Amino acid sequence: MRNFMCALGLACLGAVPAAAEPFLANRGVRVLPVDEIIYEVVPGRSGGTWDYWCAAAQYARRELGANWTDRFYVVRGRDMSVTTGRRSSVQFTLYPKRVGITPKIGWLSLGFRPGESMSVQQGYGYCAQASAL
Repeated sequence: MRNFMCALGLACLGAVPAAAEPFLANRGVRVLPVDEIIYEVVPGRSGGTWDYWCAAAQYARRELGANWTDRFYVVRGRDMSVTTGRRSSVQFTLYPKRVGITPKIGWLSLGFRPGESMSVQQGYGYCAQASAL
């Protein structure tokens, strides 16, 4: 019976999903999945605008397989991280309609408003600015 309980315990441990390892973008900015279609950018410090867009573009391209011309969208502006508890994060998606946000047309704001977007290639353009600091 004791061997059975040990085997059962080990089997249960194997069934527990491992915590998601963060994707590390430029300057150590972490990106973690919130669910199947939303991901969250969490800088190590307050993070400039370019840090969020750069990391979101890198994650979309490298981890999600997005093309350079694919657009990624803000789901939720700066707020407390749901994946780490840190004070500042921004959530993004490649699928705005699936998460119920309306894509915005026009210029980006100074903040992060749901529906704002840019192409993966444009997001990578912010990586040069982030690296220059």
